[in-house]
Amino acid sequence: MPASATKALRVAVLADSDTRWKWGALTASRIAPESPGSTDVHLDGYLLRGRATPTPRQLREVGVTADTLREVTAVEFLRAMGDATGEESYDVLVLALVGGGVQAMLHGLGRVWQDRADRPVVVTGYVGVVYEKLADGLLLRHGADVVLANSRQDAERFRAVYEGVGADASAVTEVALPFLGGAAYTGEPDGDDRPYTVVFAAQPSVPDNRGDRVYLLERLIRHARRHPEREVVLKLRSKPGEHTTHIEELPYQKLVQRADPPPNFRLVYGHMGEVLDRTDLLVTISSTAALESLHRRIPTAVLTDLGVRETLGNHHFVGSGCLASWDQLDEGHRPVPDAEWVARQGVAAEGGAYESAFDRARERIAVLRGRPGGLPPIAPYYTTVTAPRYLPGILARHHLAPDGAPLPGAPAADKAPGPVRQVVRRAARGAYRHGVQRVAPVIRRMGEL
Repeated sequence: MPASATKALRVAVLADSDTRWKWGALTASRIAPESPGSTDVHLDGYLLRGRATPTPRQLREVGVTADTLREVTAVEFLRAMGDATGEESYDVLVLALVGGGVQAMLHGLGRVWQDRADRPVVVTGYVGVVYEKLADGLLLRHGADVVLANSRQDAERFRAVYEGVGADASAVTEVALPFLGGAAYTGEPDGDDRPYTVVFAAQPSVPDNRGDRVYLLERLIRHARRHPEREVVLKLRSKPGEHTTHIEELPYQKLVQRADPPPNFRLVYGHMGEVLDRTDLLVTISSTAALESLHRRIPTAVLTDLGVRETLGNHHFVGSGCLASWDQLDEGHRPVPDAEWVARQGVAAEGGAYESAFDRARERIAVLRGRPGGLPPIAPYYTTVTAPRYLPGILARHHLAPDGAPLPGAPAADKAPGPVRQVVRRAARGAYRHGVQRVAPVIRRMGEL
């Protein structure tokens, strides 16, 4: 029995955005195997400092708590992992990062744990639908002990990619999205308790141009005018100045200022699950919210107005039965999902199957933790031999050398930032976000003249 089996299971989650923190923390709670003699799980959260570091408001909206939560650089995090030994060592580490961040951490962890067989089990995966950069994202995640696939379809694709390049595919483990749940849809309201509610789940970067975003906003407002008895909701991910997993250069909050919406149209923030509690029709381009909605059997429409295209991500829903246009929805059409397609996505599971979807991951982690002699060294597919041109650039973005060591001049981790450094960091991040959301779009438009 591992030494850690008689104490609280210690889990660390490193995340780089609000969405990935939600995924990572909920995943940790779902996959943590029960420890003999203890049912307690101690969760430490680490937020990777960058353009999308969650604000306090975003963290509150996610609604996931941790025993400790702090902001770190990559070098600070690696130092913390190297120093976490004995009673402070972790049993499981969840890397809830973009692919390049996962790869950098794997190489950095491989260095700080090079002489440790009792290292944590490293877990990673995706926060939602995988509709682009499949090979690139997967190979950047190779080297983790467990690579989670959110559906049967994804598990098959993931294994095919790894086996296709001659990499070990044993880490791929089928689970489901960790944030599915909530009460099943009971049907349209038939009384005066609430109006029929249509929710459009906005995405920060899809579509990526003003014309298409204005079009979608206008169609939503038109639907509200056409159906004054309904409540029409634009569900937003972030407030101006905040970042999520993807950059939002054209927030709907600003676009709606030039519109004249009717009284039954409104903007909302908040937890997606709470919004779905009062939703009768969920509309989106390709948001993961569609899977949350389908899991609860809420009528769900994936828009085709802008085409069915890989750049939009709605091509993922081909065969789902959910594709529809605003013209069809205005006329009362309600998509009926294809049962087989839905089952392959790991949603709408019957008879408690959703809860058992994480059993394989728990079993694999338990086996790895109990492995005689401890765990082997971390061995990513990308090395200076297999990707001598690509890998150094990935690591350098996180101030790491090709061998995983901190580069000269990397942010120090000798002490916590003082008040002045914290103010400077907040100001710098605010300036960066202003540049991304205000200045960069203007420069691009000028370049198109």
